[in-house]
Amino acid sequence: MLKKILLGLGVVLILIQFIRPEKNESNDNTYGISTKYNVPEDVNHLLKVSCNDCHSNKTEYPWYSKVQPVAWFLNSHVVDGKRHLNFSNFTNLPLAIQYHKFEEIVEMVEEKEMPIPSYTYFGLHPEANLTQDQQDKILDWSKAQMAYLKATYPADSLVRKPRPKN
Repeated sequence: MLKKILLGLGVVLILIQFIRPEKNESNDNTYGISTKYNVPEDVNHLLKVSCNDCHSNKTEYPWYSKVQPVAWFLNSHVVDGKRHLNFSNFTNLPLAIQYHKFEEIVEMVEEKEMPIPSYTYFGLHPEANLTQDQQDKILDWSKAQMAYLKATYPADSLVRKPRPKN
């Protein structure tokens, strides 16, 4: 009986290797954050190594992303990450949302919620383990972008409109 169960599991594991999620490799940056905002090279590098795999239209996939069900797990992280923040689609958002996204970047970095711990488990993506100095660079840059928006646009254009209640 145990042999049949193990054989069945083996067959299922082999079969699921052929069911692959779509990869996030379009690299479409038509509305990328750097098309409107100044992103210094050091900040751009930090975003690339610690954020862009889940928060842009270009994911650098590791070798283990070719193995199911790991690819599904990674895909769910990328889809969820892009749903919350997509640097490749950033300037296509209304100003109030852009401003709010900078607020969220500040909050997530200050509270050390990003990158998520599973991104660096087992020594994976060691460059994403940001030092305090690197975190401060991202924080300073995000706050500077918020100040730029405040200085450039009317205050009411930076406030999210409440959702209508049904």
